[in-house]
Amino acid sequence: MSEQVASSVPAEPTEPAEQQQPSVGVGPWVGPWPEGQHYDPELLARGDRRNVADRYRYWRREAIVADLDTQRHPFHVAVENWEHDFNIGSVVRTANAFCAEAVHVVGRRRWNRRGAMVTERYQHVHHHPDTSALLSWAAERELPLLGVDNLPGAVPLESYSLPRECVLVFGQEGPGLSAEARQVCQAVLSIAQFGSTRSINAGAAAAIAMHAWVRRHVFGQQVTE
Repeated sequence: MSEQVASSVPAEPTEPAEQQQPSVGVGPWVGPWPEGQHYDPELLARGDRRNVADRYRYWRREAIVADLDTQRHPFHVAVENWEHDFNIGSVVRTANAFCAEAVHVVGRRRWNRRGAMVTERYQHVHHHPDTSALLSWAAERELPLLGVDNLPGAVPLESYSLPRECVLVFGQEGPGLSAEARQVCQAVLSIAQFGSTRSINAGAAAAIAMHAWVRRHVFGQQVTE
């Protein structure tokens, strides 16, 4: 009986694949091609399906990087990578979205690029073998290191006056900031939490901290003590 009932129910129509998942980006350029060295002839001819903002459609990758270099914000992001943290790709993508000057991977050189969604092609990413190397690099440029981790004695990010030029340092998922990183950071900042979990995802923490910088230095929102 149940089999007869099941067989009598008409199957739902299946839409073609192109209707189920619409194409991302734009197709080939229609009409006379625009002029300019920043345009990529291959993209104009075949279409641009990349994960880029509309203003960069059909642009060469090198032209996009060069344009971003004229408007990058003077804060850096560093992530410790002692155990192949899978969040680094997400941090790179967010740093690109907020137009950070650069991302610094501390520890292992190799990192999982899947979460970056190819944004590493447009975002400067540097490698430092250890925390002392990052500290030396930052000291040469007079950039303070600011750790972000919910540790005892940490200063609330919400009330801290983030400097315009700085390096936001994040530990990896689980262990958080290493002991060495905590020692060399000018301050360790915590993100307010109100639930039962001990910590939030490292990629999410990086996004919150970067947005706090943007609110202060791009939109001019003052921190109230």
